[in-house]
Amino acid sequence: MNLNKAIIAGRLTADPQLRQTTSGQPVASFGVATNRVWTDKAGAKQEAVEYHNIVVWGRQAEIASKFLMKGAIVLVEGRLQTRGWVDKTGGQRKTTEIVAERIQFGPRAGGFGGGPQIGNAVAPAQAPQSTAPELPIIEIEDEIKAEDLPF
Repeated sequence: MNLNKAIIAGRLTADPQLRQTTSGQPVASFGVATNRVWTDKAGAKQEAVEYHNIVVWGRQAEIASKFLMKGAIVLVEGRLQTRGWVDKTGGQRKTTEIVAERIQFGPRAGGFGGGPQIGNAVAPAQAPQSTAPELPIIEIEDEIKAEDLPF
């Protein structure tokens, strides 16, 4: 059995870039930074940052480009994919990226308004409400076809 699954939570390094393929399929790409903190043998605190390239397709690409911005917290689930191409000088290039299958937005700036609920927690009555637009719920109404299944 094989498994190709990546799950990361971090902050966007730039606003998502939305494009369309020649066939009209929306695709967005953005970077996510994740931090790792540890204590070395000498007892000193160490920190390392990893940068991940994310690609998201379809309706999720449109939503990500509309609601995500640099610095936002995001959780991305997807699969690793390595692709190659020939650059302008004729050299072979490769990149590994996460092709997102699911994106979950983190809390929005300004408090509880529009942010996700964790467990059964709800916003207190005195908490300021955000004036930001509500995040949409994506519902897929199309019938799943056998030829669309990846296995």
